[in-house]
Amino acid sequence: MAGLCGFIRWMFSQDGTSFDALRRRQLARPLLDLHLSGSPILVSNTHQCTHFNGNASRRVAFSARGGGHSIRGDISNPPRLDFHRSRRNAVMAPAAVESATMSSTENAPRQNGSVPAKRHEEYQYLDLVREILEEGEHRPDRTGTGTYSIFAPAPLKFSLNKDGEPLLPLLTTKRVFLRAVIAELLWFVEGNTSSLALSEAGVKIWDGNGSREFLDSVGLTHREIGDLGPVYGFQWRHFGAEYVDSKMDYTGQGVDQLAEVIHKLKTNPYDRRILLSAWNPADLKKMALPPCHMFAQFYVSYPRARGASTQEKPKGHLHCQLYQRSCDMGLGVPFNIASYALLTHMIARACDLVPGSLTHVMGDAHVYADHVDALKVQLEREPRDFPLLEINNRDAGCSIDGWKVEDFVVKGYDPHKTIAMKMSV
Repeated sequence: MAGLCGFIRWMFSQDGTSFDALRRRQLARPLLDLHLSGSPILVSNTHQCTHFNGNASRRVAFSARGGGHSIRGDISNPPRLDFHRSRRNAVMAPAAVESATMSSTENAPRQNGSVPAKRHEEYQYLDLVREILEEGEHRPDRTGTGTYSIFAPAPLKFSLNKDGEPLLPLLTTKRVFLRAVIAELLWFVEGNTSSLALSEAGVKIWDGNGSREFLDSVGLTHREIGDLGPVYGFQWRHFGAEYVDSKMDYTGQGVDQLAEVIHKLKTNPYDRRILLSAWNPADLKKMALPPCHMFAQFYVSYPRARGASTQEKPKGHLHCQLYQRSCDMGLGVPFNIASYALLTHMIARACDLVPGSLTHVMGDAHVYADHVDALKVQLEREPRDFPLLEINNRDAGCSIDGWKVEDFVVKGYDPHKTIAMKMSV
């Protein structure tokens, strides 16, 4: 059956159709409906095809349809396997059939000569970029640059530990500006809303939105340069407080959501309301830029090792699910993945939990028109191992406040070269 899977993938690739892109769009329903001698099977993942009656050794005729294509043939007689397309008919040569009907695991990377290696998690990001470039709808946008966009793609999921060691999903097919990721995250955690604080530290990513020209263009003419309004950090630490300006001390005002998250994780880790929201409709018009990454939910699991005593409660693993309404795949998303992974590591340390995973759910996932060529270069690169993360000077159960850039040590980050992309403001 795995041979049929390989053949189906080969067929869809012949005229440039992206099988993975097509499958990603069909998660809610079967991509292909196959009938093996009258017994239906469903194919939604071509690496795992299952014949319902369990008898895969007998001679079976099959047909399949999906994505405007159809195929038919006899799986036990591969040299004459016909397939029909929406635009042309063709007959596969015996060599092509033999190649296509190899087990998908035969061509998979292997470790120790026998066990198929797990596919690198960065391919989730690369596959999504490729899908947007191939299938995305061209749309106008706020910046005037133009984008190629799809809505609600399949979530990306990243592991945050490797064999018990903290792992950081920092993309490797281009260099990510890690110092800026850390500095911005700590700026959020502080509740800071002035871009000048970042700029003075050499991180210029908010300079455009804090400029006099930009603030005036969004009606914030009364704001000083750099005053972004009640953006991310203000909402995390003072949700509901009345915003005056970036210089005011808001201590004790509003809801400290980040402190609430940590308190709930420590006192009631099974709570289903452990949320962190940057989206406050009452404050949107006061912000230089409404939040793109809107909210996160945290969840603690207690996985048991095989053979472990059922009387002994295992240590909790902290998982984060991020929802992002607007996703700039070229510049923003690599930053956001690293940022929320680091935030999860920080919270895990503060709550004495094991970092578990980060799931990234997206709304409008887009590629800016002036990023297309750069991303095509990135797609040609092979991912390398994600780096490990070491946290210094912070014991388990520590405060979420007062962290410094030097507290984070990233080991083994070996990315490909930087790819320059312009930020649209």
